[in-house]
Amino acid sequence: MTPSPLVFVGIGAIGLPMAARIAAAGHTVTGVDTAPGAADRAKEAGLAAAVPAIGAAPADATTTIVMVATPDQLGALVDDALAARPDQAGRHWVIMSTVGPDAVRAQTERLAAAGARVVDAPVTGGVARARTGELTIFAAGAADDVAAVAPILSPCGTVRTVGERAGDGQAIKVVNQHLCSVHIVAAAEALNLASSLDLDPAQVLGLIEGGAAGSYLLSDRGPRMLGGTDVEVTSAVSIFVKDSGLVAEAARSADAATPLLDLARDRYLAAADRGLAAHDDSRVIETYQTP
Repeated sequence: MTPSPLVFVGIGAIGLPMAARIAAAGHTVTGVDTAPGAADRAKEAGLAAAVPAIGAAPADATTTIVMVATPDQLGALVDDALAARPDQAGRHWVIMSTVGPDAVRAQTERLAAAGARVVDAPVTGGVARARTGELTIFAAGAADDVAAVAPILSPCGTVRTVGERAGDGQAIKVVNQHLCSVHIVAAAEALNLASSLDLDPAQVLGLIEGGAAGSYLLSDRGPRMLGGTDVEVTSAVSIFVKDSGLVAEAARSADAATPLLDLARDRYLAAADRGLAAHDDSRVIETYQTP
C-alpha cells in the first residue's frame, strides 16, 4: 500500500516496537505519549516525532492507532480528539488497547457519531512478539474498515478478522487474558514449588518447558521469575491487575464462573499490595515467598 502519515497513541513497552515496525515499513508515524523521554525514544525508534497530546498531531495523519492502558485513558483520548477535531469524517481509528468490550463500544459510538471509522483490534503476544512482528491481532469492524487498516497493521503481526461488531475483538481478548492471568500465576507457583522441594528452579524450568507442561508464558516469564525484583519490565503487575479485573467484570456480566481467574487475580492484587505494581508481572512469584 502507499505509505501514509499516521498517529500512534501510547508508545510504551509494547506500543513503541509496534510503532517502530510500522515506521520501518515506510509510514510517517507521530507518537503521542506524555511519559518523560517519549520524544527521545520515538526518535531512536525511527518515528517522525512524539507529541504530548493528540491535538498536536499532524492534521494530515488520518489514521490513529491506540495503545493506551486503561478504559479511562481511552475515554480521555477520545475527549481530546473530538475537542481538537469535532469532524472525524474520513479518519480511521484502530483501538489496539486491552480495555474491555464495554469501553470500546462506548468510544466507538462517540467516534462513529463524529464520522470516524473504527476497528476494534486488540493484540496478543507481548513485548517479545511485538519486537519481532509476530503479534496476533483480533480485528473486529466493518469489512471495508478492517481491509483499509490491515496493511498498516501487518508489520506488527497477523491480522485475524473476528467479527463486525465493536467489542468482538475485546471479548476474545478477555478470554485470552483469562488464560494469561492464570498461566503466569501457575508458572510462578510451580517454580516456587520447585524451590520448596530443594530443586534448582532454573534446571526444572529447562527440563519441563519443552514437555507437556510447557507453555509460552512459562518459557517467557520463567527466566524473569528466577531473576530479581528489578528485572526488565515488559508487562507490569498493574497491567494484570487491570486485565484480570476486566476479565472478572466481563464474566460477571455474562454470569460465567471463573474461580481460577479469581484466585489468580488475588495474586496480582497481593503483588501490588507489596509495592510491586510497577514491576514486571513475573514478580507475582514473590507473593509465594516470605516478605
